[in-house]
Amino acid sequence: MKNKNRYCSLKCDRSRFEDGRIMRKKLESKENKSSTKKGKSVNWLLAADSDVWVWVMGEGAGDKPYNQICDEIMAERARQQAQKETGELRKEKEKELIRRFSGSFKAREKAAKDTLRQKEAEKKAEVERATKAAAEQEQIQMELKQKEEEERRRQEVEIKCLEEERTQQLYINLKEAQEMVQKNEKEDLVWRESLRKSKVADEKRRSIAKQARDDYKRHSLKAIERGKVSAISQTFQKLQPPVKPPIPPRRFAVNPKECNARRETPPQKLNHDSRESIIRWFKEQQIPMRAGYEKNSDVIAPWFHGIITRQEAEELLNKEENGSFLIRISERVIGYCLSYRSSEGLKHFLIDSSKDSYTFFGVDQLQHATLADMVEYHKDEPITLAGAELLREPCGQQRLPTDYAYLFN
Repeated sequence: MKNKNRYCSLKCDRSRFEDGRIMRKKLESKENKSSTKKGKSVNWLLAADSDVWVWVMGEGAGDKPYNQICDEIMAERARQQAQKETGELRKEKEKELIRRFSGSFKAREKAAKDTLRQKEAEKKAEVERATKAAAEQEQIQMELKQKEEEERRRQEVEIKCLEEERTQQLYINLKEAQEMVQKNEKEDLVWRESLRKSKVADEKRRSIAKQARDDYKRHSLKAIERGKVSAISQTFQKLQPPVKPPIPPRRFAVNPKECNARRETPPQKLNHDSRESIIRWFKEQQIPMRAGYEKNSDVIAPWFHGIITRQEAEELLNKEENGSFLIRISERVIGYCLSYRSSEGLKHFLIDSSKDSYTFFGVDQLQHATLADMVEYHKDEPITLAGAELLREPCGQQRLPTDYAYLFN
């Protein structure tokens, strides 16, 4: 095997040498021709044997062996051939893929376009149906509205006719009744007058009797035994026994929603400088009578308030429950006012303090030595029978300083 390879190598070298020599001859002939033409010449490098120096591949110090060079050349050719075949195979595969899948993709694309086109057509048809339905509904509404207006006009005409007929009928009836009344009044004028007077007298007697019975119940011995009224005797003069004033006649019908009862003589009204007058009156006359204090104590009662208006009192009571109350100094008259919250609304009762005792204007004539006695008494006894106002919860101060601080300084 080695001899065979060496033989091939020598053969190749010999052929290369012959090829080189032939090539040199051709070049020399060309150079001679060119030199004869242009006047130029080429000098070849000569070897030691005076022949043209020729380099043989593989015989140099850094040259690769011939076999290695041949192997690399064959490997490169094989690689290029493989790449070429692979490229052709890749093109064939690509064509196959395009052939296989392009049809299905186009089919899917076509199906998608058809679906989209169908949806658009359905949507358009739906819009047209909705527009048509809306137009029909609007037409129906217009027809109903016209019918309603026609029916309304017809009913209005009928009602006007009935109204005119009823008016004429009522006028005739009233005219006949008026003529009948005038005739009866002329005939029975004396009898009617006597009957009216008797009825008035009977009503008056019933009112007085009812009031006497009610006052007797309210001023019974049971209330006196509880000590609710006995304190009056300690404040009046010892030589002058307490005398109960006569029972005034009351009105027959009492309005339960009436906020303030009136007495026969109105309370004293004040001028523009009323606030200073009220403060002076309270300090000079009411503090000695322990107005505003708790009973048997030097503590200001929680229900007592200074000079506040009716509106301010109502704002305080609106935050409380039914049965809440407060006693305030009136800002318009010299005296006090009891403001009370009930289920019917807010009520205000004026308190007469012109004498050495306290009593309500127009409600009853029961006198109390102090405001605290009045409050204690009406915790169990109502202020009025119609309203049944019982003092349950005091409405105290809701902010500082208190509204009565300047009265006691």
